[in-house]
Amino acid sequence: MKQRHISLETRAGIAGLVCNLLLAAGKIAVGALTGLLSVLADGFNNLSDSGGSIVALISFRVSEKPADREHPYGHRRAEYVASMGIAFLILVLAVELGRESVEKVIAGTADAAVWWVYLVLAFSVFIKAGMFIMYRAAAKQTGADPLRAAATDSACDCVATFAVLAGALIAQFTDFAADGWTGLLVALFIAWQGIKLMKEAGSKLLGQAPDAQLVARIREMLLAGEGVRGVHDIRVYGYGRGVTFATAHVEMDASLPALTSHTVLDGLERAVQEKTGVRLTLHLDPVVPDDAEAKELEERVRAAVEGMAEGMNIHDFRLLRGARAKVVFEVGIPFDCPVADEDLRSSVERAVRVLGDYEPVVTVERE
Repeated sequence: MKQRHISLETRAGIAGLVCNLLLAAGKIAVGALTGLLSVLADGFNNLSDSGGSIVALISFRVSEKPADREHPYGHRRAEYVASMGIAFLILVLAVELGRESVEKVIAGTADAAVWWVYLVLAFSVFIKAGMFIMYRAAAKQTGADPLRAAATDSACDCVATFAVLAGALIAQFTDFAADGWTGLLVALFIAWQGIKLMKEAGSKLLGQAPDAQLVARIREMLLAGEGVRGVHDIRVYGYGRGVTFATAHVEMDASLPALTSHTVLDGLERAVQEKTGVRLTLHLDPVVPDDAEAKELEERVRAAVEGMAEGMNIHDFRLLRGARAKVVFEVGIPFDCPVADEDLRSSVERAVRVLGDYEPVVTVERE
């Protein structure tokens, strides 16, 4: 009977779940026996981490499902949802720890502990540090967002438990109720980490900008294609870890046979997918390199509109002759350009009309 392969992220998730359940059981028992609320709260925190581990394991199972009619691009984004769930649990921990810490600061009291309680807390810090190393190594190898979130959560737990330990020690050997203040600082730190995680996962769900190095590599590969004269409008779409699509416009000599151009583009699509894993779809933009009138007009248009917006560029320029010549081109501007698209389009069209009896057809795109 064929054995089912268990992925690295799943193995890491199971290991984390077992560790969190053992830590939760131990701390809750110690807290109940000694009456130490801080230890009891730390135990329930580990119990909530177990819930996070379960969420991560479910997300790995869902993300591995193949594409179907309702989800033609797969289920990989389930990992982002899981990361947001873990981030939410981290924020709940921060709020609860902060509330308890404020109560201790106001009361000015500290818990009394026996030596073996310190041993349990120190052992917990050691285990959580090991889990952080495990999660981080697995996340680097697999790229799984829930593992990165779990690594951050483990680091936060390390700091939180260490603060409980340090606060109890200071309170026992001095008159200062340090555990409340240290707990409050730790709560702020944990909240900051939770907000960062939620922001990152939310950004990916909304459609985060692609990696600049990936875009540059795709552009370099396309420009190296035989007969390619230019590349523009590269757009990359991510649907989760390992599922990336892209489109681009490639300029080639209009005099080439359609079959020749298609063969070149088809080869480039295959090469990009083999070397980057990106599933690329290319659009052919035919250009006429020997059209002296069109080239001269393009230079005049560039000179006329240059500087209307910072970082703007002109591409896909065409001169369509007829009863009235049409000048067709696209204007690319950065996303943070303060000039409105319609205002820029109107300004460019006016500048083209001044150059002669041309009908401008201008498309403004944020790049």
